[in-house]
Amino acid sequence: MQDLKVSLIQCDQVWEDKKANLAHYETMLKEVQLPTDIVVFPEMFQTAFTMNAAEMAETMDGESIAWLEKMAAKYDCAMVASLIIKEGEIFNNRMVFIQADGSIQQYNKRKLFGLASEDQTFTPGIENTIFKYKGWKVFLQVCYDLRFPEIARNSVKNDEYEYDLLINVANWPEKRSLHWRTLLQARAIENQCYVVGVNRVGEGGKGLNYSGDSCIIAPSGMIVSLVSHDEHVVNEELESETLEEVRRVMPFLKDR
Repeated sequence: MQDLKVSLIQCDQVWEDKKANLAHYETMLKEVQLPTDIVVFPEMFQTAFTMNAAEMAETMDGESIAWLEKMAAKYDCAMVASLIIKEGEIFNNRMVFIQADGSIQQYNKRKLFGLASEDQTFTPGIENTIFKYKGWKVFLQVCYDLRFPEIARNSVKNDEYEYDLLINVANWPEKRSLHWRTLLQARAIENQCYVVGVNRVGEGGKGLNYSGDSCIIAPSGMIVSLVSHDEHVVNEELESETLEEVRRVMPFLKDR
């Protein structure tokens, strides 16, 4: 298990303007310190958090997935984001993890945000997505999933943990930023894993303000990095030795 370099793209988003958002990301990607292993964008990365699924949705062979594949190959790393995907007659808020070789892991957001009628527009996912990447077991979540610890419960069997890294991409409003920061730390502590949370900044299409508060939390709950309010590209390294030490010194999950 090697150390893992991650880059967080905390940005403003242009409401329902894919072209403008993708162009802005290409500028921000120049601030990524190479080499890196993973680049993470916010939820609904190229549209912002819209319920206009009929107009904004794409398929898995659409332009936005193609752009992520292109960037993954260019920067020789994984690109992580969520976007609106249509399959048949249903829409999913789908998180994708696209590697440099073009392979894709995907996860459909399980918990849909009723206050924004997300549950009236999208179909919820029914299972978690956990996979191995460069020796790390990675777990994907989208925004509101964070409020439901039961679907994130880590487990350990024969000294093997179900996952090592939780990545959450979000459009989480500033007025509930205390919840965002607290819950991210809670997920790290209770699951003894690294947590990466990437949120947007600026003003959304519904007049909501976003403070970002994108962060990396160590398995102990300590904040490795936290950026708020402004656009930032965070470049950090997740230390495998730190993960192993926390689990060795404080093997709490074994007591379940």
